[in-house]
Amino acid sequence: MKGAVHSLLEEKIRPYIDLIDTLRSVGIHKDLALPTIAVIGDQSSGKSSVLEAISGVALPRGSGIVTRCPLELRLKKVTGVSWKAVISYREKKTEFVDSSLVGNYIEAAQNELAGKGVGICDELITLEVMSPDVCDLTLIDLPGIARVPVKGQPDDIENQIKRLIMQFIEKQETINMVVVPCNIDIATTEALKMAQEVDHEGKRTVAILTKPDLIDRGTEKNILDIVHNKVIPLHKGYTIVKCRGQQQIDKKIPLEEAAEKERDFFQNHDFFRDLLKEDKATIKCLAVKLTQHLVDHIKKSLPHLNEQIKKQMWDLRNELKECEAGPPQDPKGAKKFLTETLTRFNDQIKSLSSGELIIENNLFVQLRAEYEKWNNDLNNTKKIFNKSTEQMIAAMPNYRGRELLGFCNYNMFEVVLQKHVATLKEPAMDLLNIIKGIIIKQFTKVVHQCFQKYPVLLGITMDKIHNIQSIQQEKAEQRISEQLEMENLVYTQDSIHLKAFEEIPEENPKEIPKEIPEEIPEEMFSETKDTFSEEQLPILHQKSKYSEILQAYYEIVVQRMADQLPMMISLFMRKQTAQLLSTDMLSLLDEANVSELLFEDSEVGRKRKDIQARLDRLSIGQEKISNFI
Repeated sequence: MKGAVHSLLEEKIRPYIDLIDTLRSVGIHKDLALPTIAVIGDQSSGKSSVLEAISGVALPRGSGIVTRCPLELRLKKVTGVSWKAVISYREKKTEFVDSSLVGNYIEAAQNELAGKGVGICDELITLEVMSPDVCDLTLIDLPGIARVPVKGQPDDIENQIKRLIMQFIEKQETINMVVVPCNIDIATTEALKMAQEVDHEGKRTVAILTKPDLIDRGTEKNILDIVHNKVIPLHKGYTIVKCRGQQQIDKKIPLEEAAEKERDFFQNHDFFRDLLKEDKATIKCLAVKLTQHLVDHIKKSLPHLNEQIKKQMWDLRNELKECEAGPPQDPKGAKKFLTETLTRFNDQIKSLSSGELIIENNLFVQLRAEYEKWNNDLNNTKKIFNKSTEQMIAAMPNYRGRELLGFCNYNMFEVVLQKHVATLKEPAMDLLNIIKGIIIKQFTKVVHQCFQKYPVLLGITMDKIHNIQSIQQEKAEQRISEQLEMENLVYTQDSIHLKAFEEIPEENPKEIPKEIPEEIPEEMFSETKDTFSEEQLPILHQKSKYSEILQAYYEIVVQRMADQLPMMISLFMRKQTAQLLSTDMLSLLDEANVSELLFEDSEVGRKRKDIQARLDRLSIGQEKISNFI
């Protein structure tokens, strides 16, 4: 029987399996899911026996969870050499030639990865078996699903195992090999349920029925219906096998002899003998099918895998550009590199502060929104001011001084205006602080984009930004205070005031006085709203016009404040800050210790190394795959 399993397989399939094994060896599986067969089953489903029969090696056995880490089983038919195996995990690799030691090596690896006891771990152990008596196949054995925790196991051991299994079987690149005993209801099998959850149509699931010798009499036809895909249809179908039982294992019956006994069992079975002709029974038939399924799956997956590699390499090269090789080590080269880095930063700051950098929600968009809010808030203060003037008019008789009848003390008007202007100081300073925060945030983004690899340079630049902004804020506060103090002077050009006065809407149009003084021409009046010129100014001196006069003047105040504050703040906080920062940054070129400024964060170095390593292995993968496409 030696070599009989492989004799039916075409020699051309080996390169495809070797390809995936090579990709996994170089680490492509860390970046992309690779085509593979994942073996899952409930505890005591016969999963280990099936794998033993296929591989020809005795895997660890025992009660409870035996497979505690994913085990990648690579089987390679190598003629002209004796049996040899290599077990590898993490950075360790051990070669041995005694097949009886397989169980010991796997157990030791699991203890190291998952700890001694009954815990599990998702780190992969690879066992490569080279022999003239094995088939060409690669499988990943996963822990059996346990429902009840045994002594020493956590209460959620079932969920832990299911999470581990899901990491493999949910990937579209994985063929799910489900091992199910014949002597239980297949519909209640947890492993098959999990496979159905991730493969609703059963396109990438193959089922193995074990323990046919333990079924009850009269249930044989039910098993045949399952094998013939009539119960739970699967595209890749079912295969029934009979592996060594515990009694045969205890008697140390060789796997070759067990394979003969398996064939005899099916040949002599009243119901199952036809399954041999249909290629739906025995380990030998299963091995052939699994190999063909895997190769077909690999062939279908290669074009998509190649595209994924290309895309990842493109993205990685762009990432690598952002953390290219560090600055030159020689002083001259380092100085030039620093000059280029600072110049690039200054260019970006200039572009940002001048509005040349047109991106969504850019600096100017945010500033304009705050300035518009400031303008709206100023306009909203008009109602409060108008109410104050009305109250002042009503109280005028109580504050009459030396003025003749019909006149009012001008100081009253100044006091009302000055008190109201004083209330604008706090919101003006709030606006200044908001703008400062926006500018610092925007500048900080540029700092991190340019200097993320250089923590010393990044820290110095951030200090400079905060220091410059603090100084500029003091200047802006001083100018805002001066502007408000100027507003206490209560002044504007007469023509500007008259224009503002004319634009104030009247709630109740004034009627033309019945008695018009002789010195005032009648044509001064219109039928609806009065208009005035500087020559007609005396008509304003009416008590009924005081409120409108103040409202007109406050309109001018609002317009001045609405424009001048944003201009002042933009000048000091945006434009001058950018100019001062650029000058300050260039002064760093005079620093003696350039290498200190260009000190790289170790995280950046690690990232560059990781990206380069990924690029290297993807390049190898692309080269290997290109030979098959």
